[in-house]
Amino acid sequence: MWPHINLVRVCSLFEKSWRRSRYARNVRFICTSTHHLEKSEIRAEFSNGRSMHIETGGLARLADGAAVATLGDTAVLVTAVSKSRNSPSPGFMPLTVDYRQKYAAAGRIPSNYFRRELAPTDKEILTSRIIDRSVRPLFPEGYCNDTQLSCQLMAVDGLHDPDVVSINAASAALAVSDIPWRGPVGSVRVGLIDGEVVIHPTRRELSKSTLNLVVTGAEQNLVVMLEGEGSNVLQQDLMKAIKTGVKECQHVVRGIQQLAKLSGKPKRSFTNPVLIPQDILEAARMLCEIRLRSIFTDFSHNKLSRDEAVNKLRGDVTQKLMQGFPGTDSLIANEVFSRTAKTVFRNLVLDEDIRCDGRSLHDMRMISCEVDLYRTLHGSALFQRGQTQVQCTVAFDAPENIPKLDPLLEATGGHKDRNFILHYTFPSFATNEVSRSSSSMATICGGSLALMDAGVSLSSPAAGVAVGLVTRYNASEQLQEYKILTDILGIEDYMGDMDFKLAGTRKGITALQADVKVPGIPLKVVMEAIQQGTEAKGTVLAIMSETLAQPREQNKEAMPALEKIIVPPNKRSRVMGPGGINIRKLQSETGVQLTWREDGVLSAFAPNQSSLEEAREVLNELLKDNEPTLEFGAIYTATVVELRPQGVMVTLYDDMPPVLLHNSQLDTRKIQHPSVLGLEAGQQIKVKYYGRDPASGHMRISRRALQASNIVARNLHKTEPV
Repeated sequence: MWPHINLVRVCSLFEKSWRRSRYARNVRFICTSTHHLEKSEIRAEFSNGRSMHIETGGLARLADGAAVATLGDTAVLVTAVSKSRNSPSPGFMPLTVDYRQKYAAAGRIPSNYFRRELAPTDKEILTSRIIDRSVRPLFPEGYCNDTQLSCQLMAVDGLHDPDVVSINAASAALAVSDIPWRGPVGSVRVGLIDGEVVIHPTRRELSKSTLNLVVTGAEQNLVVMLEGEGSNVLQQDLMKAIKTGVKECQHVVRGIQQLAKLSGKPKRSFTNPVLIPQDILEAARMLCEIRLRSIFTDFSHNKLSRDEAVNKLRGDVTQKLMQGFPGTDSLIANEVFSRTAKTVFRNLVLDEDIRCDGRSLHDMRMISCEVDLYRTLHGSALFQRGQTQVQCTVAFDAPENIPKLDPLLEATGGHKDRNFILHYTFPSFATNEVSRSSSSMATICGGSLALMDAGVSLSSPAAGVAVGLVTRYNASEQLQEYKILTDILGIEDYMGDMDFKLAGTRKGITALQADVKVPGIPLKVVMEAIQQGTEAKGTVLAIMSETLAQPREQNKEAMPALEKIIVPPNKRSRVMGPGGINIRKLQSETGVQLTWREDGVLSAFAPNQSSLEEAREVLNELLKDNEPTLEFGAIYTATVVELRPQGVMVTLYDDMPPVLLHNSQLDTRKIQHPSVLGLEAGQQIKVKYYGRDPASGHMRISRRALQASNIVARNLHKTEPV
């Protein structure tokens, strides 16, 4: 019955019944329909005494596989479901990873209008991608079933990031399922504190760490995925961290293997749905191998001309294959051609060290740099590597506009404001296409140049480079031969086995990301790739320094200006004006953003220096001291301007903004309205001056203080106070 019940109706019935109780706090319930079975669980113990708990069988009974992983008090449930497709697409694995965070996991309620989680945040999208890259390489070749991993954050303690927990839960869910998968994998977070490697550091420990690295490994110490950031980490320290991380991953791998033996389902039978007869493959080889080799060794080609030549050949070969082998559709013919092209391309690299643009395995493309592209920009640069062009611009804004990046971390106390944000766009025309494309490491190089062009005091510029890999395995699936490629092209990424992005300064490494397309690569290959990438990074930095070696010392004319203006408490109302009219007018006329800080200081952010000077002149006029000097304890004649229920508005001199004389200070008797004293607008009364309130700056005057004394009052224009 449950699947057929309207879930909205269920929630409504539950809410009505609960609201009859006497409990009256702001509470939000999260209800999920689950089935309870006998659970199996394991605990992976790490070398530093910390452990990860993984269990299955207690939740999500109808899923193909499900597991809950817990680190500290952070827990994630991952379910795996895979269904066959009516028309499988060769070479494409339709894997969907949906990671979602919940405020309820942190004991909070969403603050948006709907009081529920909305579209995925950047954090959720990036976590989904890191899970995908950790498990995708281990699906068998040709597996084209629709597969979904649903990751639900059950609880978060604010100490451990759920991303690594999710990877291990996904690995366990796939391992215990009947889905064909050649796992498991294990994942750990690695920190580096005072030169010592720390496994699964807490949030506070990470604040002291120079490295935040996620390592995913498979059996036999194979590396499947790397992603991390660092603070100029030395190459040898990074290598040590990766080796330690892969070793610690084995504890999780063995634990999940044990869990699969206890509660795993038998794997469903799988055969590659795209079975290509050997005679068709041989015919395709005879038709296009020589011509493909000619295209890939013609170094006069650029990206567009090479793609055009390959596509023209593809059309000719697929047509002949369909004519020569009746019953062969275009899908199979295209797959045959793609396999042949990939084999020819990889053999050229492995057997002859030939790359399609004529470079050696370690050579880089031609690089050119340019800065200060437009005068009105705060900072700008154009970085070109081969045919790849990246234009970077820098824009400064007010500190008050710092974005809040992760609401869940804010809810758990782990949020940090960031005053630097990168917006990256890759338009389709950049590759002469009509769809979205992949990213480029040239952004790091161009971004560093643009920041230095804007005068940002970088400790050192950073550069990035992508390193590729081509492998050959023997019949027993053991790595037989490999070649590492520096500064890979798009075609080398597509037809290769790894995309290893490495970035850093002359001092060390600041970021890395390794996407592996095979079921893991040995540590030896990873270490060589790091060494090769580090050397290439140094070459790029040397070329960049020829254009701009250090940040500009002199600001540009278009550079924005920031100034803090101290406004006395008694004059803040002048700056604001009635209803804030003064400050709004000033902002609209000068373009200067004015913001009150917590300490009462006015922060002025101007698009340029001239705008700031204009705003400063207006503020000085508003802050000009036109009032006469009033003596503390003196008695003055005040003119009643207006009667209000809480008192009367009075002035002590001409052109003075009216101030409130409260009912409590009008008479020794307690009054509810000033009219009971016979006061009228225009009437003059004697008041005693007690200076200004130190907090609000409001003028403090009293008529009641004169009621019990015989002091003779004087007019403001008389010479001596009493």
